[in-house]
Amino acid sequence: MRGLVYHGPAQTSWDTVPDPVIEDDTDAIVRVDATTVCGSDLHIRRGDLPDVKPGTVLGHEAVGEVVEVGRGVNTRRPGHQVIVSSVSACGHCPLCRDALYGQCRGGGGWLLGNMINGTQAEFVRVPFADHSTHRRPPYLSLDDAVLLAELLPTAYEVGVRNGHVGPGDTVVVVGAGPVGLAAVVISRLYSPRRIVAVDLSPSRLAAAARMGADSAELPGAMVADMSEGAGADVVIEAAGDPESFLLATRVVRAGGRIANVGMHGKPATLHLEDLWRKNLTISTGQVDTSSTPWLLDLLAYGRLTVFPLVTHRFALEHMEDAYAVFARGPETGALKVVLHRELPEPPP
Repeated sequence: MRGLVYHGPAQTSWDTVPDPVIEDDTDAIVRVDATTVCGSDLHIRRGDLPDVKPGTVLGHEAVGEVVEVGRGVNTRRPGHQVIVSSVSACGHCPLCRDALYGQCRGGGGWLLGNMINGTQAEFVRVPFADHSTHRRPPYLSLDDAVLLAELLPTAYEVGVRNGHVGPGDTVVVVGAGPVGLAAVVISRLYSPRRIVAVDLSPSRLAAAARMGADSAELPGAMVADMSEGAGADVVIEAAGDPESFLLATRVVRAGGRIANVGMHGKPATLHLEDLWRKNLTISTGQVDTSSTPWLLDLLAYGRLTVFPLVTHRFALEHMEDAYAVFARGPETGALKVVLHRELPEPPP
């Protein structure tokens, strides 16, 4: 088979690699029908995650068909259409029993495209298949389904839920990339008074307005507005750089909450000399994907509209092109890029 192989910082190639095989009784082999590129994949390519070894197939989000299962897999069978979670969960350790799958101590956690070969390939070995896949209903499109592998659970669990977004809140989302926009959409479920999206890219600010933000602003104007007023009840930091985190601390109100979602490749300074008196709650998090069944139901019943997040589609073998477009999202207008085994026909 072929997959996107990491060779070291700034070096990847679409190469022939060995077919995955069942290594543990709880494994499944899944044919990848759709996968996508995540911001953390860009961090790996830049060399921000030195633990990722050269030779690893990248990617941790996929939708596909089960083609083989180990003897210990009880709820999945060949032919099942599944969503492959970005996080692998043993399902039995104390942290998994608390639904903290991202912190699994039984051999799981973020494995795919990090510790083992991932989903940006024609086939993938999925550990702990009973607990790390979800059945895809036939009415759910591949594009919507692949957003459930990581993007939507991340925006909800690490952003909206950790930030305790509630009725009447003023919510500021710093970073109008895919995760930030998903946080805008999901925050709407909790009846906030106002959602403000902040970004430097005009195209992403326009996307935020289309996705339901009450205002979409450049940082300067927003900081002045919040500083003169009461400030934000909740700030969801979804950009992942030191400047965006600093901005979050400047616009949150006293007693407010900062939910850090962005993956930081560089150190960010926490100015406790200014913040100690503000009674802030700051949360961070590795996504657990425990919310995937709930989010799937919301999609099924039409409570979430997320299809505009997918802006570009590619065939699997055009993986390098997809990375190039995604990496320049503010210029190309790309939000989520989805790669298909069989590229769907464009609508008439």
